[in-house]
Amino acid sequence: MDVLSDVITVMRAGRPRSARIAWYAPWAQRFAPVPGSAGFQIVLQGPCWLIAPDTDPVPLAAGDIVFRPHGPGHTLADSPTTSPTAPACDPNDPGLSRYVSDVGDAAATVTLCGAYELDPVHTHPLLDDLPALIHLPAHLGRHPELRATVDLLASELERPRLGTDAIIPALLDTLLLHILRAWLDRNPSSPTVATGWAAALNDSATAAALRAIHSDPARPWTVAALAAEAGLSRAPFARRFTALLGQPPMTYLAWWRMTTAARLLHQSDTPLRGISERVGYTSEFAFAAAFKRRYGTSPGRYRRAGR
Repeated sequence: MDVLSDVITVMRAGRPRSARIAWYAPWAQRFAPVPGSAGFQIVLQGPCWLIAPDTDPVPLAAGDIVFRPHGPGHTLADSPTTSPTAPACDPNDPGLSRYVSDVGDAAATVTLCGAYELDPVHTHPLLDDLPALIHLPAHLGRHPELRATVDLLASELERPRLGTDAIIPALLDTLLLHILRAWLDRNPSSPTVATGWAAALNDSATAAALRAIHSDPARPWTVAALAAEAGLSRAPFARRFTALLGQPPMTYLAWWRMTTAARLLHQSDTPLRGISERVGYTSEFAFAAAFKRRYGTSPGRYRRAGR
């Protein structure tokens, strides 16, 4: 798998939730903080404002996408001066998995809201790099795949049909990938982004090493072998990787191996020997010792606790 796909695989948990909602002025809706989740708002029709404690009020227009990766609460409103009167809305509420209210007034604001449940134990460092607010304004011709995903999601929520229960979670995962792609594509042009995952994934040498690690974590990697994948000599590669990602390549490799092992223990029936081999350990005993150092328990107990 590629790096971004792996990131989504390890950090997602449970089923994402979403709803299509119409609002009529005056209105202001508080969305409650949801620890361990990431939320989004997409404006399908009409203007509104995003009011959050960590930023100035943000005017939103039809086609705008807002992603809140760290789960803090926020308010949507027709005006920054409108006081929230409705009860707090939890985007993880199972009731928000369907089309909620009829759109009968052309002047109504219509939004898609939703949330992703995240696994706090396996949070990828890429998520920590994301800002508190990602705002993707609507621009004609920009991010066509993202816009197409939004259209498909809105259609399924508005008119549920056979297969909708399977299609919506898949579209929500696709939406998350396209949002992260758009953020990664946009950030290299910013002079403020000199380190971190956006810079690393857009740096050909570091990205090549990361792809190698994620493609084959079982390979007996060394710094020299990863440097060869990156097309650099050993010392310059190690400095570059560490400067961009804040940790040496072998530290990240060890973390990724244990994260992969933990996911396999919870999501598969692969025997411990098979898992240890898939993450680069020829000895099951050595794997168990490394796993216990990372998670504080044996692989067998970790698997049983997750069932």
